[in-house]
Amino acid sequence: MLRSFVFALLFTALAMLLFTGGNVAWLPRALAGSHLHAPRLDLIAAAPLVVQIHLVTVLAAFALATVQILEGARRAGIKRIVLASSSSVYGDTTKPPFGEQATAIEPVSPYAASKRAGELMAEAFAHLYGARIANLRYFTVYGPRQRPDLAIHKFTAAIARGESIRMFGDGSTERDYTYVSDVVDGTLAALDWAGGAGKPESRPFNIGGGGRVRLDRLITLIGEALSVTPKIERAPMQPGDVVMTAADLSRAESELGYRPRVGIEEGIRKFVTWYEGAYGRQS
Repeated sequence: MLRSFVFALLFTALAMLLFTGGNVAWLPRALAGSHLHAPRLDLIAAAPLVVQIHLVTVLAAFALATVQILEGARRAGIKRIVLASSSSVYGDTTKPPFGEQATAIEPVSPYAASKRAGELMAEAFAHLYGARIANLRYFTVYGPRQRPDLAIHKFTAAIARGESIRMFGDGSTERDYTYVSDVVDGTLAALDWAGGAGKPESRPFNIGGGGRVRLDRLITLIGEALSVTPKIERAPMQPGDVVMTAADLSRAESELGYRPRVGIEEGIRKFVTWYEGAYGRQS
């Protein structure tokens, strides 16, 4: 029963995270008005990185919704929570690899600021109401069924059709890409941690892929998997984007037992295989 409940929450959250935009504004009403009983476990999801959207929309969809869910959890007596945060909270001034002990107080986008605000509210909630909260800082999640407006899916579709892709910057920006199955493993481990016998606290954990990948190399890997040479249009860096993300996984490994298993080469091959199965070979 508990396992089924956990999986239902997990995959609903991942669907919101990767594929729907993750507007969770409806959850507080449902949670606050319910009488939830065992298992007392909640999972809060949030949307992927969107840096150029209206500030009020960001605050409503992420920060305010998170606060409302925390309040609903308090009313329902829920003490164990997993919060989906983001590597974006580290901004552009944290020294790599990004450790959870970093202050993370210089976000470069409204999205990043809203995610950090959610984490700080979770800290206050844990302190006041004795909750045990895992804040998972996901690093650039990708995999089958990824939303078509996100980079890897968008690049794959354009390259497969023989179209040009727009590369922002000179290709030297780096990301720590995390395959979706590793995200599932990390999230399940965090669920176990939140349900453990430890003290009430709100604790961040990095969930990353284990290595940095340059943007130009990512594009090359997609082209190789498709057997197509990418056509690249260069464009300036986008405001609100960061130069690098790099996860320090030592805490996640020692406390959650988290170890990513899918490297970028294998992950891109898996994604392209899924893409061609879903859309057919287009080249």
